[in-house]
Amino acid sequence: MNAAEEHLKRSGRRMAALIERVGPCRLTFSPPTFESLARSIVYQQISIHAARSIHQRLLAECSIDEVLNAETLASATPEKLRACGLSAQKASYLRDLAKHTVEQRLDFARLLQLSDEEVIATLTQVKGIGVWTAQMFLIFSLQRPNVLPVSDLGVRNAVKKLHSLRELPSPAEVETRGRKWRPYASVASWYLWRSLEPSGPF
Repeated sequence: MNAAEEHLKRSGRRMAALIERVGPCRLTFSPPTFESLARSIVYQQISIHAARSIHQRLLAECSIDEVLNAETLASATPEKLRACGLSAQKASYLRDLAKHTVEQRLDFARLLQLSDEEVIATLTQVKGIGVWTAQMFLIFSLQRPNVLPVSDLGVRNAVKKLHSLRELPSPAEVETRGRKWRPYASVASWYLWRSLEPSGPF
């Protein structure tokens, strides 16, 4: 990460100061698999505590060797998934993801060969997966270095804080301000998220 951090420090004094306060980047990654993407759907728009509980129940019902299995999930009834604590909407999203995977319309091995834009186009064909979820998969599973989720509210709030702006910046403004972070926008995003932690950067 040293090259990324040095580049970002040179991008501006505010980012440099943030990096000095936070310290080395500690981005952690999950495998680029069906299970990782399914987990991201489970965690959408609910508390971490609730998501963990639902995910554990889902694993108990639809895993093989403690790994969430696409075939098992695809054949699960909506009622069975609802019993795990999923909403009807999320249950339908997970079933659609599982069916895409089983029918090989979504090939996780092939995603490794695609550009960021192609990965987003491929993943967003699955019900319930939008651009934001695809971008999170790019950063945290495919380990792509130059992803800036400009619509992410945390990123927008962090840019506002970083530059002492009066108003929340639009996604377009975040995109413009973030050009100087290329080709390490994913690392910049990590630092931006860290700047919003309750105790401040650590």
